[in-house]
Amino acid sequence: MRVNLTDRQQHILWATVRHYIATAEPVGSKALVDEFNLSVSPATIRNAMGTLEKAGLLYQPHTSAGRVPSDSGYRIYVDQLIQPSDTLARKVEQVLDQLNWSDGRMDAALRGAAQILATISGYIAMITIPQTNMACLRHLQLVQLEPGKVMLIVVTDAYETQSVLVQLPRDAEGNTPDVEIVDRQLQILSNFLNSKLRGRSLSELSAVDWSELDRDFELYAEWMGTMLTALSNRQSNPTYTRILIGGLAEALRLPEFSQLQQVQTLVQLLEQEQELLWPLIFESPELETPGKRVTVRIGSENSLEPIRGCTLISSTYRRGSVPVGSVGVLGPTRMVYENAIAVVEAAADYLSEAIGGNRVSFPDGERGRSDHPSLDAP
Repeated sequence: MRVNLTDRQQHILWATVRHYIATAEPVGSKALVDEFNLSVSPATIRNAMGTLEKAGLLYQPHTSAGRVPSDSGYRIYVDQLIQPSDTLARKVEQVLDQLNWSDGRMDAALRGAAQILATISGYIAMITIPQTNMACLRHLQLVQLEPGKVMLIVVTDAYETQSVLVQLPRDAEGNTPDVEIVDRQLQILSNFLNSKLRGRSLSELSAVDWSELDRDFELYAEWMGTMLTALSNRQSNPTYTRILIGGLAEALRLPEFSQLQQVQTLVQLLEQEQELLWPLIFESPELETPGKRVTVRIGSENSLEPIRGCTLISSTYRRGSVPVGSVGVLGPTRMVYENAIAVVEAAADYLSEAIGGNRVSFPDGERGRSDHPSLDAP
């Protein structure tokens, strides 16, 4: 949204939003003169506020009251009048760095991170558990179960296992190779695949250069390509993961959450209906605006009824260029936006750097899961 405002109107809108965020009280012209030293008369400020109200950026909750920002007013404030706090961003990075990310307990570290972000921002913090379908391959093994049948076993960097059962290809005469020969060949193939694929995400398993296979193993090329493509395709779409919540009890003490029914529906959404919230928080901001680091949804911009009176600020964190999780804060529209945006940006950057540098592992909540679809490879 772009509204053409004069410098004075921008300054008065900025001051009105700042005052209302700090006090939660409708703002009058005299309060702005006293607090912000605007060097103009209260009458001039009233005229400017009247113009802003006609533009839909301010409104009067009561005829005798001052004015408060509308969702559109907050939108102008966020998009045109503020910059995220660099000081707070540095603080977030420093505090997150004190958590223990190295012992493989990703879930515990992220819970701690969510609580830290809630404490620093003053709002509800949310971090999604990373996408296990974006985990990277740690080890791969081909095992012959019986003549003609082989299982591909994949172990991720979270020690999660997945497997695919396949039928061995036959030679030109239609015969299945000797069992002992197959065992030796499968070991060589396993070594080859490990050297090519270790450290790649499961969604990249089909990207193997088969031209490096020795002529004796050309028989397996199409077979392996089909098997790995099937496993890769299974990982292609993001799937719902848990959202870790921090600061819920503290944030609900804010005056905007004083109505019991409102609190109940919000708590139900956060604790029991996360699958409804997940698409909003996980969506990459770059889908809306290329190069944008955060998504800010203000009030009525939110599609879910329980948070239509709230602001949701979120960003994805990545492994390389692939989004694997998200971080966000949720609070009233009367939010200190420059701080909340800085918290989300810094946390997303920190997690992206940590995961990309292999300082953290993916969650282990699904360790030991094994899938055995049958594929009829040619």
